[in-house]
Amino acid sequence: MEIFEFQFMQNAFIAAFLVAICSGIVGMLCVANRMIFLAGGIAHSAYGGVGIAFFLGVPIMLGASIFVIVVSLFVGYLMLKDRERTDALVGVIWAVGMAIGIIFADFTPGYRDELMSYLFGSLISVSSQDLWVLLVYNLVLIAFIYIYYYEILSVSYDSSFCAIKNLPVKRFNIILLLFIAIGVIMSMQSVGLILLIALFSIPAYMSEIICNSLKKAFICSSLLSFMFMVLGIYISFYMNLPIGPTIILIAASLFLLQLALLKIFKFVRKEYYERGT
Repeated sequence: MEIFEFQFMQNAFIAAFLVAICSGIVGMLCVANRMIFLAGGIAHSAYGGVGIAFFLGVPIMLGASIFVIVVSLFVGYLMLKDRERTDALVGVIWAVGMAIGIIFADFTPGYRDELMSYLFGSLISVSSQDLWVLLVYNLVLIAFIYIYYYEILSVSYDSSFCAIKNLPVKRFNIILLLFIAIGVIMSMQSVGLILLIALFSIPAYMSEIICNSLKKAFICSSLLSFMFMVLGIYISFYMNLPIGPTIILIAASLFLLQLALLKIFKFVRKEYYERGT
């Protein structure tokens, strides 16, 4: 239990819990709406906001938030105009955002290790103020899911039918993009912008396999995210490894294990039924 003797490690565990809620819910929304690649583009483009904020000397979270919200609204506009070409446009935004961040970081004299923490994550650097911001975001996100759950469920799995029924599908997609954008900012300090897409997608994919409802998948995805992050904190603490990559490698390993067990289960069940007949 000596790991809890340090204040920064206590903050890290609290941040892991709050980030798990955020990444679990937002990741599940991305998977259900087939927006993982889009979320990855928004996440990587956020580095442009980090670089500009660092160059201008404004708070990183503020600069990155404004930049990512503008990018997400622009992506939403492109989706409404030409959805079939969204993947190519997101790829461009992905690269341009990273390039802007790197150039502005290069223009900024002085110590740049802080910028690297936003790329690869550093849970132990999360401050108490960041925890309060995370808490408020999670409360808003949970309230949104609770109030509009059935609308979210309908749009996520049959958007064409919802459009025929005159449900606000386009408005929902824009709101979802904004939640993704802010979720990216809330989570980037934990695992980093480069690895964030794995934290969004892996627990959500695993939950989709084992859950028979979206509500259960939200909870399962958040619990899996928290488990991966706690294991990552412990292993990185005792083995002196970077936290962000450790969390992602644990998540990927358990995801591969789940797929292997699922293959074995299907094979055994098939053999059982064939012998029974």
